[in-house]
Amino acid sequence: MEENWQQLDPKLQALVAQVNVQIQPQLAKIGQQVLYNQHKVLTAFREQQVAATSFAGTTGYGYDDEGRDQLDAVYAQAFGGEAAIVRPQFVSGTHAIGTAFFGLLRPGDELLYLTGMPYDTLQEVIGVAGNGVGSLKEFGISFDYVPLTTAGKVAVAQIAAHLKPQTKVVAIQRSRGYASRDSFTIAEIAAMIKAVRQLAPDVTIFVDNCYGEFSETQEPLAVGADLMAGSLIKNPGGGIAKTGGYVAGRRDLVKKVGYALTVPGIGADEAATLNNLSDMFQGFFLAPHVVGEALKGAVFTAALLGQLKLDVHPTWQAPRTDLIQTVNFGNASAMVTFAKAIQQFSPIDAYVAPIPSAMAGYEDPIIMAAGTFVQGASVELSADGPLRPPYTLYIQGGLTFEHVQLAITAAVNAVFFSQK
Repeated sequence: MEENWQQLDPKLQALVAQVNVQIQPQLAKIGQQVLYNQHKVLTAFREQQVAATSFAGTTGYGYDDEGRDQLDAVYAQAFGGEAAIVRPQFVSGTHAIGTAFFGLLRPGDELLYLTGMPYDTLQEVIGVAGNGVGSLKEFGISFDYVPLTTAGKVAVAQIAAHLKPQTKVVAIQRSRGYASRDSFTIAEIAAMIKAVRQLAPDVTIFVDNCYGEFSETQEPLAVGADLMAGSLIKNPGGGIAKTGGYVAGRRDLVKKVGYALTVPGIGADEAATLNNLSDMFQGFFLAPHVVGEALKGAVFTAALLGQLKLDVHPTWQAPRTDLIQTVNFGNASAMVTFAKAIQQFSPIDAYVAPIPSAMAGYEDPIIMAAGTFVQGASVELSADGPLRPPYTLYIQGGLTFEHVQLAITAAVNAVFFSQK
C-alpha cells in the first residue's frame, strides 16, 4: 500500500477532520483519566522508593532481589491490593490466571464463572476443552458457569442457583475476548460482587483483568474483588515489558498463588529477574499514558467507522473499560482487506500479508494483523477475528494515538475509497 497521508481520497480527509473535531470532548475525558492514573502510579514509585539500584536483577535462585520486591509493592499499591506477584516467569495472562486457580482451589472445590463460558485457552486450563491432562478437572476441581442473558449481561437472579457449598472461587471475566457481549465496566463488576457477597460472604472473588488495567480510574480490587490477574504484554507493561504477568490482591491469597507458581515453602521468595526489571518498572510507569493513547485510538476508530454506518462496539461516546474495539463488516472481503491494511501500516513486518488460517481451538479461519515490537503484545495495535458472520474484527491497542489514526485511516481508505 503506497498511499501517504496527503494522497488519501479528499472525501476521506474531510471525514477524518470532522471526526477529529467530533471526538475532542471524549479525548479530553480520557486525558483527565490518564492524569489520575499517572498520579497513582507515580505515588507508588515515590513511596516505595524505587531507585536506579532497583533495576539490577538477579540470577539463579533470585535471593534477596530488592527490585523484584519493590516492583511487587508498586503494583500492589497502585492497584489497591495488599500484595502482588509480578514475574517474568508468567508466560501469559492465561498462565497467571491458571496459576491463581491452582493456588486457590483444591480437590472437591468448584470454580464458578459469573460471566458465561470463559475464552478458549482457559477452557483447557479448566478441563472443559482439550485432553484434560493437567487441568483443574483432572485434579477433581469442578466447574460451572452462569449463562449470560440475551443482552450479554450477567444473570444476577440466576447466581444463587449456581452457588453450591463446594463453590470456593467465583470468577469474573472483565473483557469480552472473542465474545459478542460488551466488556464489563467496574461499576458492573461492583454490582456482581455485591450480589455474590450477599449470597456467599466467604467465597473468593477473582477477576480476569486482562485488557482492563488503567482503562478506568478504579481497578476491580477497589470494588471488592479479592484477587485479580493480567499480562504484562497487555496494558500494565506499557509496551516496554517483553514478557511476564501479575497477580494482585489479598496477601494470604497472593501467598497461595506464589506457592502454585513455584513450590510450597518457596513461593514468591525466589525467582530470578535477570535483566527484566528496568523494562517492567518503566513499562508500568508508562502504562497509564499508553493505555490512554490506545483508548483515544479506539474512540477515533469507532467514530470514523460509525460515520461509515458500520456496526461498532463500543460506540465512540460510550464508556470504555478495556482496549478492545469491535467492528462488524458484514462480509469476509472487507474484513480481510481492512486487517491487511493494518498490517501494512505497522512498524514491524509491514511487508507481510496476513492470510486467514486455521488456529488450534477455533472452528473458523482466523485473520490476524499484528506488526508489534513484542510478539503478541495486545497493548500494541493489532486486529484479528474469526471469518464467520457478522465478520467481526477485534481491534485493540496502539502505543500512540497518531499511529492508530494513520493505520485506521489507511485501512478505511483501502476498503471504502480506493475503488472509487
